[in-house]
Amino acid sequence: MTWVTLSLGSNQDAISNLTSCLDALLLNFTDLSLSSVFESEAVGFDGDNFLNMVVGINTDLELAELSHLLKSIEDKHGRDRSSPKFSGRTLDIDILTYANMAGDFGGIHLPRPEITQNAFVLWPLSQVCSNEKHPVLKQSFKTLWSEFDKEKQIIWPIDFQWHGRFISKK
Repeated sequence: MTWVTLSLGSNQDAISNLTSCLDALLLNFTDLSLSSVFESEAVGFDGDNFLNMVVGINTDLELAELSHLLKSIEDKHGRDRSSPKFSGRTLDIDILTYANMAGDFGGIHLPRPEITQNAFVLWPLSQVCSNEKHPVLKQSFKTLWSEFDKEKQIIWPIDFQWHGRFISKK
């Protein structure tokens, strides 16, 4: 089994899309480690606020197979792949880490650079695997979050329920 972390984000019908995405992930992976859900302003364009979270999974899927599965989940949620990179999303699922792999693997860059660039990735990642180390920087995600410039990007946890339990609270 391989430990993988995924970043989920949406700014179009976000609560419904994140809930449905979690359901789809649960159908494919038996045990999900979930961060809180965070809201933030759009980065790189003017648009509705995003909801983001990180999910940790164990999988037997190879990286390419996992990527294909995640793209199919995005597509089922109406993902428009013809839209500009910085635009609204029904659902965006990014592979942040896949074990301790580092480098470019068929167009998948690991670990994902956004980990150290965006609060909406790093804060929830530090919740899911705080003591795990960044495969390149060799610092724990907890340490990376504690050193992150929190004035650079403002995010905040929101109330979010899934299957009748609170995933996060304000």
